[in-house]
Amino acid sequence: MNMAFEGIGINREEVYIANIVKCRPPNNRNPEADEAKECMDYLRNQVMLVKPKVIVLLGSVALKNILGNEYGITASRGKWIEQKGILYMPTWHPAALLRDDNKKIEFWKDLKEVKRKMKEIEIM
Repeated sequence: MNMAFEGIGINREEVYIANIVKCRPPNNRNPEADEAKECMDYLRNQVMLVKPKVIVLLGSVALKNILGNEYGITASRGKWIEQKGILYMPTWHPAALLRDDNKKIEFWKDLKEVKRKMKEIEIM
């Protein structure tokens, strides 16, 4: 992720990276609902401390755990969603880019939109 942000001119110091779960589940599988739920208070505290104006949600796990199960990554990626004063940009998880080269262009467009928005709201 650092290289992706640097590639579009966003400094690592301008970005805070957090995960839904704080321990990777066995065999690198997606976390189950109860595992994610166990870590949500910790993640909420991180968000309260950092006070982000923009959050990039990388993949379906992040999207569903942060914004709810009614959102799907295919329909939501690349579209701004605002909740409680925070702007969310859902996009593909980096692992998805390794499986499907076509997603790299969309991912890149999404990150460029994040940079544009950061400039617009003067956080860059």
